[in-house]
Formats: sequence, structure tokens, C-alpha cells
Amino acid sequence: MARRGVPVSNFLKSRWYSQRIGCEATVARWGHIGQPVLVFPTAGGDAEEIERFQMIRALEPLLSAGRIKIYSPDSVAGRVWFNREGSPEHRMAMQHHYHEWIRHEVVPAIYMDCKTDGIPIWTAGASIGAFHAAAAVCRSPDVFHRSLSMSGTYNLMRFIESDTPSELFKRVSPLYMVPRLEGKHLELLRTRFLEIATGEGRWENLGESYGLANVLGARGIPNHVDSWGPDWHHDWITWREMLPKYLDQWTR
Repeated sequence: MARRGVPVSNFLKSRWYSQRIGCEATVARWGHIGQPVLVFPTAGGDAEEIERFQMIRALEPLLSAGRIKIYSPDSVAGRVWFNREGSPEHRMAMQHHYHEWIRHEVVPAIYMDCKTDGIPIWTAGASIGAFHAAAAVCRSPDVFHRSLSMSGTYNLMRFIESDTPSELFKRVSPLYMVPRLEGKHLELLRTRFLEIATGEGRWENLGESYGLANVLGARGIPNHVDSWGPDWHHDWITWREMLPKYLDQWTR
């Protein structure tokens, strides 16, 4: 018996209440051994979104070979942001609290599942998930070592009825956080790497990718923008090609 190409015994789902985000949230896992990769959902997607959209099937050769383990959390902050729940200040604060949940609850859960404290974790995501993937590395380079951001949306302020980012939001958005970094945090981040992949087809915005790259590059943070051209759109078809390609290259 199999779960969409991945053995049932290699799928695990955990759910718990967190005071940091003020609700229950789920983290799902696929795979039995290998490099841990935390994949953030799009917008308000849940932990199993990547399976429904056949990403896990696309990653099955890498999972079966024991080269990667995939983890995915509910997109609590994305749901609040794009559903316009509460005030703008609440939505901006939730971005911060969500990353606190990731760092202080999800990361220890990954360590426990991998039976290795301090194991380097990679991040990935598409659309707003790309924002979270990049933000996680920039904010916590002590635990996240590499990210793949696909078709990213990085200037989230254009989706909210406020002209001024709050101090909590500035702690999580790379566009505001990175220019303010100094000392050991910045030094460590300069040893990490952020891949910024994008198409140039429908609903894609190459300018968003270069906007993030310019902010990172100005502080000496290694990154690379990889445009796949006009035939690749803001869609799961694109992302199902991108994520396996990069993870295959990175785990050889």
C-alpha cells in the first residue's frame, strides 16, 4: 500500500496548539532519511498542499533514495495576511509570530525526527512560500543553511492597507531586516546561500526576485537569481520542475 508514490510508513503528520501563533497548526513529513527540507506552502495553504499538487510525487525519486526528507507546515501567517484577518498591525505581527513558531517549535521537532540536534535545514517555497523560505534563512542562519525561493512575492506591503511596516514585520521581511543586520548575525548569514528562481511567464514578476537579490547582494550575502524564461508561469507545473531539479543538484 502506498501514499501517492511514497510508502505510508514514511508519512507522518503532527498537530499541536501553539501560544506563539494562538492556534493549532500541523507539520507534515515525507521520507525516512536524508537532508531535511522545510517547504513552506503558498498563501493560505496547509501542510499537505504539496502532496495534493503532486510535488511529493515529483520528489519521490529523491525521497526513496534517502537523499531528502520533506517537512511542510501550515501557512498560518499567509492565511491571516491574504484573508485580511484582523487589523494590519495584527497581520504584520503574525508574520513575526509565525517565524517564532517555526524557529522554536518546528525546528526542534525536525531535530527530534532526524535524531540529530543541530542538523542543517534547508528551506523552500513558492509565491509567499518563497518569502518565508528566504526570511527563515535571513532571520535564523544558525539553523537554516540554504533556501530555494520560487516565483517569489517578497514585497508583502503591497497587499496590505498600510504604508508603514511595523517593527515586528521588519524583523521578518528580508527587505527590511537585511539592511539592518550587523555583527555575528550578518557574518553567519554571509556563509549561507539563497537561490532565487523564477519564470517570466503569466503572473510572474522578475523584478521581485531582483529586488530581493539586490538587498542581499548589498550586504554580501550569497545569492543567485535563476530565470527560467517566458515559457514558465506562476504555477505548480513550474514548481514541480524547479524543486526536484535544485534538490537533485544540491544533494549529489
